[in-house]
Amino acid sequence: MTTSTIKPLKAEILDVRGECSAGHKKGDTLTVSCYDSGGLCGFFYHDIFPSLSVMQFGGKYPWAPQDKLVIECVDKQNAVTLKITREE
Repeated sequence: MTTSTIKPLKAEILDVRGECSAGHKKGDTLTVSCYDSGGLCGFFYHDIFPSLSVMQFGGKYPWAPQDKLVIECVDKQNAVTLKITREE
């Protein structure tokens, strides 16, 4: 693995329904990777780690636009919606 195969990822909080116990707010932006949670809630980071791996190493999902993925926190009472964007 070389640094040229690792794609930087930007995470933006699109929505928070209720109150996030980790303190995330709509509009927050983070830089995340498979090596650094960037301040993202540990529970959320744990859940999205497989998706981060796909995005970070150049993969894609057939149901998502190229270089973007929207994921929701598993806490449905206080759901946080996160958009992950691969930056070049």
